[in-house]
Amino acid sequence: MPSSADLPVYRQLYLRFRQSIAEGRLRPGDRLPSVRALAAELNLARGTVDSAYQLLIGEGYLLARGPAGTVVSPQLQASAQTLAPSLPPAAMPSLMHGGGAPLALQMGLPALDLFPRKAWNRLASRELRRSGIDGLVYPDARGLPPLRTAVASYLGISRGIVCAPEQVFIGAGYRACLQLICTAVLQRGDRCWFEDPGYFMARRVLEAADIELIPVRVDAHGLDIDAGLQAAPQARCALVTPTHQSPLGVSLSLPRRQALLDWANRQGSWIIEDDYDSEYRYHGRPLPALKSLDREGRVLYCGTFSKVLMPGLRLAYLVVPPAQVERFSAVADALHNHCPQLLQATVARFMEDGHFARHLNKTRSLYAQRRQGLSDALQREFGAQLQIDAQAGGMHLLARLPAGTDDQAIVAAARKVGLSMEPLSTWYLHAPPCPGLLMGFTNVADAVQASDVAARLRSVL
Repeated sequence: MPSSADLPVYRQLYLRFRQSIAEGRLRPGDRLPSVRALAAELNLARGTVDSAYQLLIGEGYLLARGPAGTVVSPQLQASAQTLAPSLPPAAMPSLMHGGGAPLALQMGLPALDLFPRKAWNRLASRELRRSGIDGLVYPDARGLPPLRTAVASYLGISRGIVCAPEQVFIGAGYRACLQLICTAVLQRGDRCWFEDPGYFMARRVLEAADIELIPVRVDAHGLDIDAGLQAAPQARCALVTPTHQSPLGVSLSLPRRQALLDWANRQGSWIIEDDYDSEYRYHGRPLPALKSLDREGRVLYCGTFSKVLMPGLRLAYLVVPPAQVERFSAVADALHNHCPQLLQATVARFMEDGHFARHLNKTRSLYAQRRQGLSDALQREFGAQLQIDAQAGGMHLLARLPAGTDDQAIVAAARKVGLSMEPLSTWYLHAPPCPGLLMGFTNVADAVQASDVAARLRSVL
């Protein structure tokens, strides 16, 4: 039997289409390119492509519809379904983010129903129409200048961080900012204080960069600085979530903030501040960022738009000390970690026109209601069985479970009834894990949905 390379070109094209249809890559009803368009794309004579199409039409694979074009025959529905190969379930990877619709109680998501999509789409369309040659070239590796200016202005007002736009770097999410930090100022084998329990995705990024993590316990006052000094006084950096510790929700006390800064100043070490959801605080006055107390330029401040706007943006920002701007600029240029310029321009306009501030005010008020609604529903359903930690802010609830409870098994069972939670025990690195359930409340819209969620969780427990 001759190989495909020995066959006439029209016959090779015919076999490619037939295989694509058999394997399900071309489905019944899919429209094919016109003969003229496909011939130009493949640099073939129109007669060659037409011969392949006519052969497929004659055998019933394609259906010619005149001016409406040529489509895969709808009558192939049954056979295409049976021929399409599928991977066995065991071979399918388990993804943290698979692109599907969020489940109830999912962590790390803003309220998607509250996002002002009409205003956003209008601004995005305007920016797309206004774009010129500058939107076609390679973008600034540090981020779009108008967005960096808007972020610097926002941080000065809301977080007490005095910085110039030149100090702001835009990255494709928080993990990209961490990778930029690891490349710019850290080396393989460097030791890093890491909150225990702490954010597991940050742990994975640092471990991938061969940073040695030094677990430091967290108590009611945040990271235990004395424990860090005892374990690794000469560590190269510390990664902290001082405003709303991830995942316990406590705040780093002022004495410990000062002690942490004193240590970094003495050692010449770096403090990586992850300020992931500080916009949401429901009791007391908003806490200033740790960066606002930094006088020696030792704090690298990270923030994100994923928690306040939408995770689909994949936009975060990093503020570095003035002395490090040149170094970080060179590394950012080498990493080429660019974010879509249209999205950056739209976010910048969104902030400049006041939509960002209005959206924060609206969500802050409604999150307080949704937080209370879910907490009340859980209390009605479980009573003293679940201990809900009273947190001053954030976007999730922590429900502690009795010692010895298998929170991972509960989370796995809850997923089968449409609930997506995180087991607290998996966030521990070294300390004895405490069982608990981490539940996002931002998308639990009302009391009816809160009661339904609590009832489903009851069925699991």
